[in-house]
Amino acid sequence: MPAGKISIKNFSVFFGEKQVLFDINLDIPENKVTAIIGPSGCGKSTLLRSINRMNDFFENMRIQGEIIFENQNIYGNGVDPVKLRQRIGMVFQKPNPFPKSIFENVAYGLKIQGWRDKKAIAQRVEESLKAAALWDEVKDRLHGSALLLSGGQQQRLCIARAIAVEPEVLLMDEPASALDPIATARIEELIKTLKDQYTIVLVTHNMQEAARTSDYTAFLLMGKLVEFGPTHQIFTNPQKKETEDYLTGRFG
Repeated sequence: MPAGKISIKNFSVFFGEKQVLFDINLDIPENKVTAIIGPSGCGKSTLLRSINRMNDFFENMRIQGEIIFENQNIYGNGVDPVKLRQRIGMVFQKPNPFPKSIFENVAYGLKIQGWRDKKAIAQRVEESLKAAALWDEVKDRLHGSALLLSGGQQQRLCIARAIAVEPEVLLMDEPASALDPIATARIEELIKTLKDQYTIVLVTHNMQEAARTSDYTAFLLMGKLVEFGPTHQIFTNPQKKETEDYLTGRFG
């Protein structure tokens, strides 16, 4: 097992009186793709959003335990969630480009970080669009509206926007679920190439997608981590009966 980039320790999440995650312990390896699978409502997205404190936006949310990133508990005193999200980027289920130009979508985060050199911004925008396998399709219309792109292109633009600020970790919440099979295949290929530079955590309800794209898989059931291991082993030789039942469709 490679070194953990993120260590989740005895981690539980509550929304008001309702407990959603129960005592999760999970080490997410660096420069690998870790898939989180499980039935609807099992806590996959809650766990993912905990890793960059997106759940903080819910007023009645509280946590127990720790998430350690770069030797620091991200829920500790003095951690700035905004700065944390620059280092742990996120791509959502539904493409959500800003109603701006393609160029401005990618440049947005850089400008917030204080970038002023137009040439440097243009170079980073180009690099990010190339990394997201989108440059060749949009280089002649960078100043056109991002909202005119296809769904698959919009999602790759959101990935370019996320990586422009050079995060260390990319969280992806069902990034291909709203896309057609061809666009899905492009996103999956992209995920495989991006892991050389980023630690990726992928929530997916698509078993085949998890099997094709991830190195490690975590199976959640009713807010608890049932099993975690190399994807090949989880899919071909699961150690827990619940995992086998879920993967073979005998679940529920």
